[in-house]
Amino acid sequence: MDGLECSEINLRYVMDKLLRVDAEYYQKDNLILENVLESMEGKTISAHNGKTDCSAFYPSITGYYSGDRNNIPFLRVNEIVDGLVVISDKTVFLPEKVLKANSKTIALAYPGDIIIAKGGNTLAKVGLVTDEYSVYATCRDVIILRTGEITALNKFYLWAYLHGSFGQKLMWRSASQTGQPHLTLNSIDGIHVPEYSMALQEAIEELYNQSVCVKQKSQSKYNEAVNTLEKYLGISKNDSKAISTKMLSDSFKTIGRLDAEYYQPKYEAIVKKLNTRETVLSLCNLYDKNFNPDEKQTYQYIELADVGQSGDISDIDIQHGSDLPTRARRIVKSGQVIVSSVEGSLQSCALITDEYDGALCSTGFYVLDSDCINSETLLVLFKSEPIQALMKQRCSGTILTAISKDELLSMPLPMIDDGIQKEIAVKVQESFVLRKQSRQLLEYAKQAVEMAIEQGEDAALAWLKDKVK
Repeated sequence: MDGLECSEINLRYVMDKLLRVDAEYYQKDNLILENVLESMEGKTISAHNGKTDCSAFYPSITGYYSGDRNNIPFLRVNEIVDGLVVISDKTVFLPEKVLKANSKTIALAYPGDIIIAKGGNTLAKVGLVTDEYSVYATCRDVIILRTGEITALNKFYLWAYLHGSFGQKLMWRSASQTGQPHLTLNSIDGIHVPEYSMALQEAIEELYNQSVCVKQKSQSKYNEAVNTLEKYLGISKNDSKAISTKMLSDSFKTIGRLDAEYYQPKYEAIVKKLNTRETVLSLCNLYDKNFNPDEKQTYQYIELADVGQSGDISDIDIQHGSDLPTRARRIVKSGQVIVSSVEGSLQSCALITDEYDGALCSTGFYVLDSDCINSETLLVLFKSEPIQALMKQRCSGTILTAISKDELLSMPLPMIDDGIQKEIAVKVQESFVLRKQSRQLLEYAKQAVEMAIEQGEDAALAWLKDKVK
């Protein structure tokens, strides 16, 4: 038994635990955690009147996906970012008629509900549904925890508990181990939640409210940077329906493209308005050399889903080189900008900050910087409407449509005035600082719950006095 662990379990205990016979469920750490939590005042989520729900399997509705924000947002695992449900340019929306036609199979979530990822490598990922919309449709990959009838538990406290280390351990423990681990409605219903005074719970709610306020300020600063660039470029949105007529010598023979989309007049109008002879090749440095990770070393790995709508990065995985996917072959450095090459995700551009220096990213990104355009301006420029339009124009392919290296490098790119660059840089930097503060406040909320469990409520309240200001 040297180096091995053994737990002796009574048969009645096993039968009370839904006949779980997998050894991992009875690891000593799990048993200790269970005893600690059950010794505290509290009860299960279902005993607190928490209700769980989940979408059933339903016919494919991808044909109804749209970017129309006047429709109903469709929540998938990707919408869970830093513990919150975030509606971004990656979110898809469903017409109300689709929800009515699938009312028995699509579960709806409402502001204040908590959604939890059911399985895969995102299992137990927790998001609090915000009040940006009055109703949300959900996919079958998430469980909805309704908080409307819960009275003794503040929904923000319950969210922080499930989002924190203790809630995460309980959910991973209760996950089914057949095939791919996954959570069930019963496994969430049975989670034990300690009860604390409303003073502690309301302090956690205040942290959440402060985080939202700071995040809004962050977004406002980023929008100011976008407006500064748009005003400088002077290009308004062009929805022209005009028809373009091209001679063979001016199209396929010189460009090699026969698709009508490529020759739409709106793209010519953008190029004319940019009025530049510069290209991505002349203004930027491209880093596309493959990096072979050390199998024993750990790396931060950035995927498309980790990139936020304001060029920020969050929720990235840390993996050993041996566990990384084969597409994790680009090493990035602070100050570089990563730009998605895949149509449908072209807006996934991000600035590499100091905390991600030396991280790896997917080969689905182009890694760039410039000697004459600062990183913040380069980020906003690549996310701007005119440059996004030109990138979309240059995408090609059948199964996976993307912009090739040659098409990217030959794409027109304007040089930006130094004064405008400095103004944009200041606003983006301020935005990033505020966003980091917003995330830190949410982290404090998790830490407060963990401290209450480990050291007692009084210690947690005393610690929070310095955080809630």
